[in-house]
Amino acid sequence: METPLLTYPEGCRVGRFLRREKRFFVFAELDGREVVAHTNNTGTMLGLLRPGAPVLLSPAKDPARKLKWTVEALGQPEGDGFFWVGVNTSAPNRLLEAMFRAGLLSWAGGYDRLKREAVNGESRLDGLLTGPSLPDLWVECKNVTLVEDDVAAFPDAVTARGAKHLRTLMRLKAEGGRAAMLYLIQRPDGRCFDAADYVDPDYAKALREAVGAGVEVYPTVVLVREDGLYYGGALPYRGA
Repeated sequence: METPLLTYPEGCRVGRFLRREKRFFVFAELDGREVVAHTNNTGTMLGLLRPGAPVLLSPAKDPARKLKWTVEALGQPEGDGFFWVGVNTSAPNRLLEAMFRAGLLSWAGGYDRLKREAVNGESRLDGLLTGPSLPDLWVECKNVTLVEDDVAAFPDAVTARGAKHLRTLMRLKAEGGRAAMLYLIQRPDGRCFDAADYVDPDYAKALREAVGAGVEVYPTVVLVREDGLYYGGALPYRGA
């Protein structure tokens, strides 16, 4: 695509990653001084936290916020340069809507309405698609930042909540709806997608069970640039 699905806020800056502390704090060097930025990524960001690596920071919208920067992406070495890996976990839900509006969800043909943050029982899923004479299509999105041996993989940390989402999708499928996992791979170097059984074997088992029960899996590449996030096409699911 020539235009981004999502644009980053004006005033983004590239700094140098120093360290991460207490999960939500990233220390970076910007203009020769140390700044503290917020990260909403609760995963390990396995393989990404390289001291000296580029870090893309967006300015806080609220001038009263204590932390003036948010971490959007981290750079990974590639030849003489690097590529960006998007680590902002608020992006997948917004990307779902942007892709739907842009007609990029080929598996959602005929659906004309999207409700984000849709509630079903005690569960909240990222999206509910509806359309005339079509079964409800429930969608959960995950941000993928891990690649090992050319395989994009999720999760990068043990996630009981992720397994719960899969069980919810299995139930919704059994009740007559459609259910799908949209794995948004915010880096360009994966050749296929699979569950990271070497990180969380329980999640990998739950995903296999969900697929066997009819839950659909759609791994999709998101290209990260300094101005925003672009559609990068589909990846094959190795577990299919």
